[in-house]
Amino acid sequence: MENYEEKDVISFEEAKEDKEISFEESLEELENIVNRLESGDVPLDDAINEFNRAMILVKACDDKLKNAEKAIAKIVKDNDDVVDFDTE
Repeated sequence: MENYEEKDVISFEEAKEDKEISFEESLEELENIVNRLESGDVPLDDAINEFNRAMILVKACDDKLKNAEKAIAKIVKDNDDVVDFDTE
C-alpha cells in the first residue's frame, strides 16, 4: 500500500500529464485505486488522496472518450467528402 503525504496531492500541471498516458493505463490505475479503497485498509487521508487521483483519471478518460467519439462521428464518403455522422 502506498503512503501519501499532503505534498502528494496532484497539481493541475501534473493532471494535464495524465492525458499523456493511455486510456488503458488510466483504467488500470483506476481499478487499482478502487481495489485499495474497497479493501478498507487505507487511512482516511490516503483514501482522500486516492479519491482525488481517481477523479483526475476519470476526467482524463472522459476527455479521451469524447475526443474518440468526435473522431469517429465523421464519415468519409467515396469522394473524400467528410460528413458528420449522427451519434445520437
